[in-house]
Amino acid sequence: MNLEKILTVGGKPGLFEVVAQTRTGAVAQSLIDNKKVTVSPHSNVSILSEIAIYTLNEEVPLKDVFSKIYDKENGAVTSISYKASKDDLEEYFFGVLSEYDEDRVYASDIKKIIQWYNILHSKGYFNALADSEDAGIIEEEE
Repeated sequence: MNLEKILTVGGKPGLFEVVAQTRTGAVAQSLIDNKKVTVSPHSNVSILSEIAIYTLNEEVPLKDVFSKIYDKENGAVTSISYKASKDDLEEYFFGVLSEYDEDRVYASDIKKIIQWYNILHSKGYFNALADSEDAGIIEEEE
């Protein structure tokens, strides 16, 4: 799962994939509706590979959190909606990452993570995880 080209743009819903670099920024395509937008250097942009979640001991990269969700859901989309109540979201996320820092990780952050996971799942970004798990099962059986 490569999150290097996946980003979130402030003020725009969903996730975007960088499709081209320009002199003044980048062109990104929405993973929701495939519309292209121009992202300038002044835009509020976050690259998913650079995002980490606070725990009581360290910061866990978002890629690892997605892997934990994937394992918890047995490769399916999340069993909870990102629109669920604050308590339900926190309970679900505690099951994914039991040592997350409740003082620094807000319900709004959990909503985004769940929404992003489901968008990436629908676009097949976790197929590589499934393939590597299948390869591990085959190797163990031989």
